[in-house]
Amino acid sequence: MEFRLLGVVSVVTEAGVLPLGPAKRRSLLAALLLRPNQPVAVDQLMAALWGDQEPPPRARGVIQGHVSRLRTMLTGGDAGAHGVELLTQGAAYVLRTPPSRLDTHRFEELLALAREQRAPAGAVAMYREALALWQGPALAGVCPSPPLQAAAHALEELRLTSVEHLAVRYGQVGEHARAAAVLQAEAVAHPLRESLSAALVTALHRAGRRPEALDWFHRTRRLLADELGIGPGRELADAYAQALRGDADAGAGGADDAVRAATPSRPATERGAPPSPPSPAAPAALHTGVADLLPRAPRGFHGRTQELAALSRAAAGEAPVCLVTGPAGVGKTALVVQWAHRNRAGFPGGRLYADLRGFGDTGEPTLAEVLREFLLALGVEPSRMPESENGAAALFRSLAADRELLVVLDNARDSGQVRPLLPGGLRCVTVVTSRYRMPGLIVTDAARPVPVDVLTPRDGTALLAGVLGEERVRAEPIAARRLAELCGGLPLALRVAAARLADRPHWPLSEMNTEMSDSARRLSLLDVEDTGVRAALRLTVLQLPEPVARHFAALGRHPGTHFDRYAAAALSRTDPATAQAALERLVASHLVTETSPGRWTLHDLVRLYARGLDARPDALTGVLDHYVATALAAATAAEPGNAACVPLPPDFLTPAAVRTFTGQDDAMAWYAAERDDLVLAAGAAHTAGLHSRTWRIVMLLWPLMARWARDDWTPLLETALAAARAEADLAAESRVRALLGWVLTEQGRTAEALTCVEAAPALSARTGDLRGEASALVVLSWAQAALGDPEQAAEGCARAVALAREADDRYTERLALYHLARYRLDTGQWQAALDTATEALAFEDFPGTVVASRVLLLTTTGEALLGLGNEPEGIRRLGTAAREAESAGYDGGAVRALGVLLRVSPDAALRARYDAAVTRLTTRT
Repeated sequence: MEFRLLGVVSVVTEAGVLPLGPAKRRSLLAALLLRPNQPVAVDQLMAALWGDQEPPPRARGVIQGHVSRLRTMLTGGDAGAHGVELLTQGAAYVLRTPPSRLDTHRFEELLALAREQRAPAGAVAMYREALALWQGPALAGVCPSPPLQAAAHALEELRLTSVEHLAVRYGQVGEHARAAAVLQAEAVAHPLRESLSAALVTALHRAGRRPEALDWFHRTRRLLADELGIGPGRELADAYAQALRGDADAGAGGADDAVRAATPSRPATERGAPPSPPSPAAPAALHTGVADLLPRAPRGFHGRTQELAALSRAAAGEAPVCLVTGPAGVGKTALVVQWAHRNRAGFPGGRLYADLRGFGDTGEPTLAEVLREFLLALGVEPSRMPESENGAAALFRSLAADRELLVVLDNARDSGQVRPLLPGGLRCVTVVTSRYRMPGLIVTDAARPVPVDVLTPRDGTALLAGVLGEERVRAEPIAARRLAELCGGLPLALRVAAARLADRPHWPLSEMNTEMSDSARRLSLLDVEDTGVRAALRLTVLQLPEPVARHFAALGRHPGTHFDRYAAAALSRTDPATAQAALERLVASHLVTETSPGRWTLHDLVRLYARGLDARPDALTGVLDHYVATALAAATAAEPGNAACVPLPPDFLTPAAVRTFTGQDDAMAWYAAERDDLVLAAGAAHTAGLHSRTWRIVMLLWPLMARWARDDWTPLLETALAAARAEADLAAESRVRALLGWVLTEQGRTAEALTCVEAAPALSARTGDLRGEASALVVLSWAQAALGDPEQAAEGCARAVALAREADDRYTERLALYHLARYRLDTGQWQAALDTATEALAFEDFPGTVVASRVLLLTTTGEALLGLGNEPEGIRRLGTAAREAESAGYDGGAVRALGVLLRVSPDAALRARYDAAVTRLTTRT
């Protein structure tokens, strides 16, 4: 049999935890255990059970009844069977038990052993073992009477002092980061305890985190001034001064000095010995309160410093309602319960808790059930319980009106479930957790949102270490971080993965990573018995309206990582407005995240779950055709006047709406934002055998390829080429070959480019595709010129001009004229080059005229004029080209025009402009 006071007051036997019953019986047992083997007077027990309230007339009879029930439970009818006896001694009772059965006794013994340890490592082990005995706040579950609260405060003070001693010992073995970690968690919970802050400043400084140390000092200084109107004490000021000076030996004194430095000041008679818990009759500050309904503090809680601080900020003020929201499995409940336990002292009126089970499959509690639990905890007798829900709610608000009360409403479904349970007292704080954002509660009750996101890889790794042990994680640090990433930083997923590994102590973490890397199996590996990621997500989806659930299932077919409302509409074959409304509902349920205005994404594990749901069979085809249609519109805006470079698929699924673009900048911004998803869409189309979409999506990336030709586009274009061949589409194969040849030439792989593009003109010719043949000839001529054959290149471009005219394709004609002019320049045909470039410039009334084309053609005419000896006019043309390029941000054109000018007139100002353009171009590339 074991007695526990360091947490919920309880009695543990081999058969399990004894059912102690009501709070007053638990309080009576606590009062006896605080003075084991010593008589405790009935008057002292009354003070422990009723505090400053007037005991009822039959108080002694109530105590006798509780004693009788405890005696039966503790002895099992056989007095002394466990070495435990509950005896009556006149007007007092005494609980006889071996001291070793009390966790408080074991705690104090371990502390004494730790203080006697000369080796810091041994002391660390003793302190850690002692602190591991704590299962939550001391004397939890008892009546909040002044004597018991005073005893709980004394035990908590002893625990905090032990934490400070542990941190000192960590520092003596050089583990300053661990010292900072244990101190920071307590300093957040006890911000006015200067000894904690002083020790933390020193630990952070010695751990190489000097800016954090200085920041922590200033935070504490401001808080002391704001809350107490005082400045830092000597201990905290000294720690700050050492950190400010950067003293290398800060806090590095001997063991005894260090321990004394970490110990808060106490009267001289108490120094050197831990404080003993006061007797229940000891005087204490007056507090009124109720039984504590909080669940036990979560085991293995790690990190969340910012969220805990945000919750404390949100809870400040008059009657706040704090709304803690986040996706399933992110740890909202653990965060709130941890915060509530750390801040118990701030709510002497009571701590109420209810699991509203808004996202469970066991059914929600009724409002009457929750109110009944609250009213019982607040001392309402069952016989006086109101019969109606409205009456119960009114009584609850009345009882809460003058109390400093904390109400935790966990797993709320919506605002309507929460509002009848809001206490409304000016000194009350309500904390609501939900997977839904509850905008209604923000509107009607000024709820203060506290969003909770997934853990960082660092904190995720630390959580794994808390379950598996630091040694196992330290042995494979890279694998541990990778496992945290595969779990997406979701605490629930991390705990399930850690549970699997804990059950297989000989498994390396890398083996788990290998299994988790298989996306088809990952979710099944994150299920344990009746809990796991899939189970949590299923309950969230069950709460969605059916149309929204269909949209969510369709999102699982999205091939990329981000999507807009047009892509979402295409997936579910609806319109963008309907899709956006569904997305906003999914965002509110934390199934979808809005990463920037108008762009959303799914968490990796949520995406895997959605992918396993039933969705429209044409969802993938619909979103691929959305990308085809949108990219066509973007290409037209990026190069106005350029005819569509690909026709629509014969079985094209027309989207309900296609995004429009206001101009070139708007189109290129879309391309830049969607680049990765367009590449993933092409890959998904290829995997699904939708070859007609594969090559079209790749070809429609050409505006990006034109600007960033040196990126590694080759594998993607080779995939498009394979898709065109699989379709036996000769025109498509020709166009893909031409674009691939151009990219290879730009990358300096000219011989490969020539081999790739040589067959392209003939393929287009066989299908009667005049524009495709002309485009292929332009690329082929470029490769030929790059290999040193400008005459042959000029012949090909002349043919391309003729074909483009026959096809009435002025864009390609102008492009071919420009290249033909360049090749004539390369062969010294100055007048022919001038005439050809001038002919192309005459297309300025053509809507396809863009800055780049005009700049290049002006540069060509300027070079031709220089070749003809007309230097003034040539310089004028080149100067115009340079200025227009710089004005438009076309650095490639500016470099070309300024480079020619420098050969004619090596001016310092021109050189500066040229160098600046080269720098910008190089940086951008």
